[in-house]
Amino acid sequence: MNAPLPRYEQLADDIEAAVQSGVFGPGERIPSVRRASEQHGVSIKTVLHAYALLESRGVIESRPQSGFFVKARPRMPAARGAQAAAKPRRAGAPAELKPASKAAPAAAAPAPVDVSRLVLSTLRSIGAQDAVPLGSPYPDPALYPWRRVNQYANAIARRHASWNLIDDLPPGNPELIRQIARRYAENGATIDPDEIVITVGATEAINLSLQAVAKPGDTVAVESPTYYAMLHAIERLGMRAIEVSTHPDTGIDLDALERVLKRQKVAACMVMPNFQNPLGFRMPDENKARLVELAAAHDLPVIENDVYQELYFGQTRPSSLKQFDTRGLVLHCASFSKSLSASYRIGWALPGRYRAQVEKLKFLNTLTTPSVPQVALADYLRHDGYDRHLRQLRRFYRQQARLMRAMIERFFPAGTRTSDPQGGYVLWVELPPRVDSMRLYQAALAQGITIGPGYMFSMRNDFHHYIRLNYSYPWTAQTEAALKTLGELIAKMA
Repeated sequence: MNAPLPRYEQLADDIEAAVQSGVFGPGERIPSVRRASEQHGVSIKTVLHAYALLESRGVIESRPQSGFFVKARPRMPAARGAQAAAKPRRAGAPAELKPASKAAPAAAAPAPVDVSRLVLSTLRSIGAQDAVPLGSPYPDPALYPWRRVNQYANAIARRHASWNLIDDLPPGNPELIRQIARRYAENGATIDPDEIVITVGATEAINLSLQAVAKPGDTVAVESPTYYAMLHAIERLGMRAIEVSTHPDTGIDLDALERVLKRQKVAACMVMPNFQNPLGFRMPDENKARLVELAAAHDLPVIENDVYQELYFGQTRPSSLKQFDTRGLVLHCASFSKSLSASYRIGWALPGRYRAQVEKLKFLNTLTTPSVPQVALADYLRHDGYDRHLRQLRRFYRQQARLMRAMIERFFPAGTRTSDPQGGYVLWVELPPRVDSMRLYQAALAQGITIGPGYMFSMRNDFHHYIRLNYSYPWTAQTEAALKTLGELIAKMA
């Protein structure tokens, strides 16, 4: 057996692969030594050895006082058609939720899904009569640089009076794909740009991924509670869901999932390992690794919704299931809707071994993703301070989460418990058992307040006394009054 490569050689190989795939182009700066050390979890000495090795290979060059840059190389002529064939595509707060809850059974029998009407009626009410949007699933748009992104879009539209439809075809705009792959590389994850398929938001990425791995009538395992967009995808495609209990701190119960997989045929598993909506947890790395191992043992496709990946409260971006996957079973879905621009609805999928099928389904379902939003976001990522924007956004959300939990402790009755989100902008609240969240939703709406009733996050009534609250909007006297009113309504019902 060959001895494993030294860590600095592994790092050098990863960076060289990113350069060869176009993630870092000629003349572009690669991450600094200190940043690379933090991203890859290695010492500065290891990074220096890796960069020295890359210099000796002629991949990068050092520029005094500036850093390390990709070295320009003369282009070699390629035979017509050879380029496409050369490289194959690869696959102080209120009480926290209890670690185990009677509201989340280990697993139940597969069941048809029908939650869309409830969700639609709830979402319609959010904008009604200027209601306080505590029930909104969307972040406050005022927090995002939409004006700057719109400037790019308008400039692009002026430069191009018309677009060639061929340029819009899947997998998507090459520069946006490069910027997405570069974003992963800068955060320590090596991604093949050829695997990326641009979609109309993460919702389309999830739907295409599920369609690629399962068929009508199949059973899909989901978290309990789960984000209702996952249930929508299952319902839309005529599949059945089986709910698996989910820990408020560590994620889906892997022992329970394993029992389900041994007992019956499951076509796919859908999870949100990072800052799950509605629980807000960050699944530990050891659990992520075990989930991927479990999937490999059962040849089980796993659809990973990582739409909140950039909204972490800690010091480093969390790992994804994709980083533990060596067999192409993880279909990773994400978007810019929660971190940069909700109105443009640009997402992507990294579908592993199912990449060709997802690209084909993208073409058959929606043909293309509009070009102008793709190019505008690529321009923003290339020229503006995305990281600075994200740092401000994360700091704001972390403060808002603490404030809302403190206000719930102040205004809600005894017996109330909350999640402890590690990222994102939603809070999951367990109310006294006698409180029915739909009755509370209707009573709150009459007072000009919206909430997310727990019924939306499950196919059963397991979360009838739970609600989801949005803390992305700036704290105002109106917000505080709304929480106080909500607490009074809950106290009456309890």
